[in-house]
Amino acid sequence: MESAWLTALAALFMMSAFTASATGAISPSAALSGGARAAIEQFLLSQTAAMPGKVGIRMDASTLDALPPCSALDAFLPSGARLWGQLSVGVRCNSDQPWTRYVSVHIAVVGAYYVAARLISAGQELALSDAEVREGDLTSLAGSVVTDPAQLKGVLAANRIAAGMPFRREWLRPVATVQRGQTVKLVTAGRGFVVSTEGKAMADAATGALIQVKRMDGQRLSGIVRADGVVQLSP
Repeated sequence: MESAWLTALAALFMMSAFTASATGAISPSAALSGGARAAIEQFLLSQTAAMPGKVGIRMDASTLDALPPCSALDAFLPSGARLWGQLSVGVRCNSDQPWTRYVSVHIAVVGAYYVAARLISAGQELALSDAEVREGDLTSLAGSVVTDPAQLKGVLAANRIAAGMPFRREWLRPVATVQRGQTVKLVTAGRGFVVSTEGKAMADAATGALIQVKRMDGQRLSGIVRADGVVQLSP
């Protein structure tokens, strides 16, 4: 009987010791880092909601653990900072003893982008068959990488693009609707009237671009190139 009582007492003692150890394991620093982590994550997820892909957030635990105690935290983005790749996020304490610190964060954006399916020659007009879709961390690529296939329609390669290279917007230019030296129709329209004449285009221009045209009498006029190649002048 005495042996059974001693065994039960020992078990109760061990359970009490385990409970004390478990509660003591959550230090104020750990609790704070958890609160700051939640505040930063909530802020960043709201700021990156419109990004073209799946957002992943990784924080530097050492900078989180080094934050002073605070019961009211706000996260913010420093002026000029971009929610892309490696950056610092501000954490502001709004309690009786305010402070501001910065936490190192890495934001990954996994999404689709487009690469050249084959060697693309300079000046070649692109078709969707010239591109292949890939998926990866967009923050590791150039900021101008093409993520929308619509950006590959009606464009030429401004330079040679190797197979497998991600398309970049600065490597593309619109297909010219009007060529330099081409005779084009000029149209001016107003309330109750339409006047048309002809002239020569002074440069290559795509649909929607502003172009200068030289009329047969030598006068130079400016207008917007329409999809049908007509230059629309202001009345």
